[in-house]
Amino acid sequence: MLRIAVLDDYQRVAAGFAPWSELDGNAYVTFFHDTPPDRDALVERLAGFDVVCVMRERTPIDAVLLAQLPRLRLLVTTGMHNAAIDVAAASYHGVTMCGTRSIGHSTAELAFAFILGLARGIPGGTASLEQGGWQSGVGRDLHGARLGLIGLGRLGSLVAGYGRAFGMDVAAWSSNLSGEEAVAKGARRMNKAELFETSDFISIHTRLSCRSEGLVGREELDRMRSDAFLINTSRAAIVDEDALVDALRERRIAGAALDVFDIEPLPREHRLRTVPNLLLTPHIGYVTRDTYRAFYGDTLEAVQAWISGQPIRVLT
Repeated sequence: MLRIAVLDDYQRVAAGFAPWSELDGNAYVTFFHDTPPDRDALVERLAGFDVVCVMRERTPIDAVLLAQLPRLRLLVTTGMHNAAIDVAAASYHGVTMCGTRSIGHSTAELAFAFILGLARGIPGGTASLEQGGWQSGVGRDLHGARLGLIGLGRLGSLVAGYGRAFGMDVAAWSSNLSGEEAVAKGARRMNKAELFETSDFISIHTRLSCRSEGLVGREELDRMRSDAFLINTSRAAIVDEDALVDALRERRIAGAALDVFDIEPLPREHRLRTVPNLLLTPHIGYVTRDTYRAFYGDTLEAVQAWISGQPIRVLT
């Protein structure tokens, strides 16, 4: 019998989002609800499994780990790209790697929820009521405000549409974005400096790469207006954390919202938990029912296809 591990089921819901019983007679499935603190603990956990199913970028699977898992034969990741897995090392060790579909609208919706929450001061208003108070600030209007998008791909285009629906002036920048492409996606292309200098809300929707790491640093944050907000639902390393913390503590920008972090889960004593005017969520951009149905349903499908000798959505 094959042994299958489903990792990082933080919400303890993976068993209910796919008909895993279809594997009965072929495999035992074990669900894990946390991330081991170090590689040794992870090796101990995974050593007895033939198949490992991972939620995108929650557990790093590097070359050193793969070398210590000689029984492993199949890795299935949610999504078709996982920067936390060494795909080349998996191939070297004879491990097949497969992916799933991605439903991007869930992350785009969270990004716009951040915009609404920051604009109307929802976290502060809620805290005031919980502490026995009442109104504590004056909100911002989205109608007529400028939404600046860093990246206008699949997710950025969705957020652009949400912004237009709220009457926002939508502008965008990326290194390869043309004016014609921006217009076709409902935005105006601006150069990077102008985007940071004139936007009321800046939302990041670009992939992490060697070119985008540290893309938003002190220079960019210094260009922002004192009443502007920054939103990052993409990858933590795109924003210089030190520069952002300084900008928030010195009140040089109005606020920020983050769903992604350099260390996840975010340590209890991490400084970001105490920075003023910072709205945080625990990397929930893709944590929705529709996304989980696709992720876990496709994961099961990939395992079944591999068992039958015809793997699907193979990543190389």
